Amino acid sequence: MSDTKLGGTARALPRIAWPVFLVGAILLLSLGNPAVYGFGVPVAALVLALIVPMSRPRWAGHPDWPDVGAVAALYVGVVALFWLAFRVFTQGNTLGLFLSFAAGMLLGVLGPIGYNTWIRRRSLAALGISRRNLGQAFALGLVLASVQFVITLWGYPLPRPVDWVPLAALAITVGFFEAVFFRGFVQARLEASFGPIPGVAGAAALYAAYHVGYGMAWSEMLFLFGLGVVYAVAFSAARNLIVLWPLLVPLGSFYNNLRGGSIQMPWEAILGFVDVLGLMVAAVWFAARHERRLGLAGVRKSRNSKVKRHSLRRRD
Repeated sequence: MSDTKLGGTARALPRIAWPVFLVGAILLLSLGNPAVYGFGVPVAALVLALIVPMSRPRWAGHPDWPDVGAVAALYVGVVALFWLAFRVFTQGNTLGLFLSFAAGMLLGVLGPIGYNTWIRRRSLAALGISRRNLGQAFALGLVLASVQFVITLWGYPLPRPVDWVPLAALAITVGFFEAVFFRGFVQARLEASFGPIPGVAGAAALYAAYHVGYGMAWSEMLFLFGLGVVYAVAFSAARNLIVLWPLLVPLGSFYNNLRGGSIQMPWEAILGFVDVLGLMVAAVWFAARHERRLGLAGVRKSRNSKVKRHSLRRRD
């Protein structure tokens, strides 16, 4: 076999291996064993990462400490607000619970966008919000979401609309927050500082641990570590948040809330989640507008410098 064919095979292998791994990991959800999922999926992902060729170094040793500090600060803030909502206010104080919960989600989206766009002057593509690789990322997300739907929600008896429609609104809003915060921000910044393997593992661990704010047990968080690896690998493979939202992550969240049966909300709760999601989308829009302005400013500055150089040459 020629070197060209070997090189082509090496480049094609990651495009095949990781989607196959992701589909297999989603199918393992049907086992319903948290320990197997929490240990088995991360170990399988690590072995595959060490075997399959990667375009980037598996490990990196040049941390961006401002990024690491921003991740730590925003993570502590989000977990504290969720803890306040679900462990202090609880459902006995609905207003306090919702306001703290909403504040945590908004901090997890507006904080990374503000830090990324206005402080570090990066494009939204650094958060996975772009048109880059859009079609392939959506196709992968659709496949994964379809597999997940078949093994979880296909044939599942839905209760009255008032008992599941607000849960769907909750899942869509929380799904957007989790995609932006844990994948576009935490994982992307950890990968840039420490490499893909530590970035995926660290983001998955932080994703699992943040559920302590919900009051979840360690066995549940072990399962969520495995699920976090799946979401992290999907984002690392696609580099676009559309692989996770609006289908894959909200479907999983909706099924878990529906099966748990412990969350009861009135129709009015939908308006609250729509407001929160609207503020998140507005933040993305303002960031995109600011990004375009920065681009136009760069073009104008370049044009002005060219005009000045041309006038100086004419004077000479």
